[in-house]
Amino acid sequence: MAQNIIVSPSPHIYKRHSTQSVMLDVIIGLVPAMIAAVIFFRTKAVVLTLVCVASCCLTEWLCNLLRKKPNSLGDLSAVITGMILAFSVPPTLPYWAMIIGSVFAIAIGKMVFGGLGANIFNPAMAGRCFLTACFGTMMTTWTVPATIDPNMPQVGTVSQVPTVITQATPLALIKEVIKNKSAEQDEKIAAIKGIFKNMFIGSTGGCLGETSSLALLIGGVYLLIRKTISWIIPTAVLGSAFICAFIACELDPQHSVAPWIHLASGGLLICAFFIATDPVTAPLTKKGMWIFGAGVGALTMLIRLVGEYPEGVMFAILLMNSVTPLIDRFTKLTPAGGKPNA
Repeated sequence: MAQNIIVSPSPHIYKRHSTQSVMLDVIIGLVPAMIAAVIFFRTKAVVLTLVCVASCCLTEWLCNLLRKKPNSLGDLSAVITGMILAFSVPPTLPYWAMIIGSVFAIAIGKMVFGGLGANIFNPAMAGRCFLTACFGTMMTTWTVPATIDPNMPQVGTVSQVPTVITQATPLALIKEVIKNKSAEQDEKIAAIKGIFKNMFIGSTGGCLGETSSLALLIGGVYLLIRKTISWIIPTAVLGSAFICAFIACELDPQHSVAPWIHLASGGLLICAFFIATDPVTAPLTKKGMWIFGAGVGALTMLIRLVGEYPEGVMFAILLMNSVTPLIDRFTKLTPAGGKPNA
């Protein structure tokens, strides 16, 4: 007997894009960040991304084979997971560690829940969190990028301008400024401000696909123009992060940096446009999207400003993913004549 289709009570939320078309748009949106990664990290970016995508696809194929389920690689979701995971790790990460993270992202972060549409957590962020827990040192080892700026050297050489950025990302330097309350940090804050142009272009230490704010903005705008993602979540993420950074800067200007520096550093932009907007793990309603996005931005800044770890994006995403069902429960649309939250 054919399996019956169960339709939930109205109202229903209409989506005009197919899964494959959405994933294809996201891949296209990630192309500028991929180009920037190749410019700044050369062939390492290409090989690392290919290893990650291939590992994700192979893992999903094997999981479907073991579960005796149809091949789902055609929806391109495994490709997205591989690209975002590759963009979220340092260029120095060994290939074998990347394979381990990819297997965890797909097998544990996605397929164990039933596959695409059933996973609670963003698979790429689950993989990144696993890698951070297992290989903390490797996940915080950075490469000086090759760059079009003559003040910065090629990959593998030692930079003199500015020296601090060759040893840590801008986020790590910001964390050092925040934690050292015993003295004014004018010199380090000036150094961070001085590299804002490099942060915007991408010529700084950092994760493979997170360093170029310009490339991520181009990709994000493309997704907005295509209406592949809603403008609400990126606005809520960046808006709440900006407000938190502004408050911190006003309360303690001697140990804080400007809000726009926080927005341009780390994974906030790739989070706002490509991770938090994941239609599977984000809320469905507009009100829920505002709550979810604001929570991601606020938690990210809370971890950056108060926590020990310099970056809070992956933790913020996973924490808000865990409450997405609850957000949907209390923000769901009410049927005509029905009672709210019935």
